[in-house]
Amino acid sequence: DTMRRVVRQSKFRHVFGQAVKNDQCYDDIRVSRVTWDSSFCAVNPRFVAIIVEASGGGAFLVLPLHKTGRIDKSYPTVCGHTGPVLDIDWCPHNDQVIASGSEDCTVMVWQIPENGLTLSLTEPVVVLEGHSKRVGIVAWHPTARNVLLSAGCDNAIIIWNVGTGEALINLDDMHVDVIYNVSWNRNGSLICTSSKDKKVRVIDPRKQEIIAEKEKTHEGARPMRAIFLADGNIFTTGFSRMSERQLALWNPKNMEEPIALHEMDTSNGVLLPFYDPDTNIIYLCGKGDSSIRYFEITDESPYVHYLNTFSSKEPQRGMGFMPKRGLDVNKCEIARFFKLHERKCEPIIMTVPRKSDLFQDDLYPDTAGPEAALEAEEWFEGKNADPLLISLKHGYIPGKNRDLKVVKKNILDNKPAANKKSDLINAPKKAADASNIQNEAKLDEILKELKSIKDTITSQDERISKLEQQMAKIAD
Repeated sequence: DTMRRVVRQSKFRHVFGQAVKNDQCYDDIRVSRVTWDSSFCAVNPRFVAIIVEASGGGAFLVLPLHKTGRIDKSYPTVCGHTGPVLDIDWCPHNDQVIASGSEDCTVMVWQIPENGLTLSLTEPVVVLEGHSKRVGIVAWHPTARNVLLSAGCDNAIIIWNVGTGEALINLDDMHVDVIYNVSWNRNGSLICTSSKDKKVRVIDPRKQEIIAEKEKTHEGARPMRAIFLADGNIFTTGFSRMSERQLALWNPKNMEEPIALHEMDTSNGVLLPFYDPDTNIIYLCGKGDSSIRYFEITDESPYVHYLNTFSSKEPQRGMGFMPKRGLDVNKCEIARFFKLHERKCEPIIMTVPRKSDLFQDDLYPDTAGPEAALEAEEWFEGKNADPLLISLKHGYIPGKNRDLKVVKKNILDNKPAANKKSDLINAPKKAADASNIQNEAKLDEILKELKSIKDTITSQDERISKLEQQMAKIAD
């Protein structure tokens, strides 16, 4: 025991953060000024999206990652909302699909052209209507295709099947106050929420029941955040009664006492946690702070280990966090942030310096890839699946994304009960249903035929290559 190391060993003790050079920033962007604690920025391996000031409605910019430098005032935006946009989230299974929630009480889902926008986009692929107040949170399901969650200031959480435009789950009686954030767990079977009533709740959305909750997770009155970690524990940030910022770790099976609770400082910006499940590192970005602090979560005391702080001069208005598959593995990059200033967006790159040029497999375990593990229907029927993992050994090569197709299932039937017109619409609905069923049957038939032809071709290919091998042998 005398040989115990005083300094805890960790390969992330020397994570090195650096802002990119000026010409690699996105300049002259008027970042939104709405007073809502979302991150205002969402990134994926193709695009960076930023909520911007817009007169007369709500808009966000979508820029291809390489489109750095000064962004022209007339650069096209995504501008279909009639009120300010409060939150945006890229679909994890399609890098050209993004969802937005707005003060106009709607959620919209957009398909971005492969090379970015050349004209402003005003037509969403689908508009999801069901909230009665502004929608401040949108979050895609991590493993099921086309499943989207939204939370509004009506204290309701709605889970949508985007492929049909339907609201399939409505949790409208679980929260008595404003919902600050919602986080899916790793396989998307549970969500956890933090709310203005100082409670953190763990909810099974399909059973529509609260399976754990903690009152006064943090005693202070300012906004909290709660996110699921890969092992099922919950990480929270909030404020103490003395307005000190705190972070805590909880086991949802026993929420009596936190596993760990740390006081940080007395700044008043809300701490936005960004979590990397592959390395178990949490990055905390305070709104209005000029630093990013990072911590490693392990299963030995004190469980939440402070690693370091990246500091800069300018305070941040918001922050985007790149998914793992968008990072440069050749430079040992383990995280990339897109920091919003008042007038620009500045990428910040976090690396673990290594001497070798070889692929560092300890830094890059297999990570969640862009393929969905489940279809929406399977998830709603009760199936669960972990993310489908990919190796980053040769870097990530984006594949072709399929277009988001929305099959409207007599959408007029799904309007909120307030519209009593639905009684008038039921008659033609049956005919439409019948033709829908016919079309689906036809489609199934065509798909089956395609599959059998493909199978035939594959088997013939194999036959040909066998015969060629035999010929080669005889010729030798």
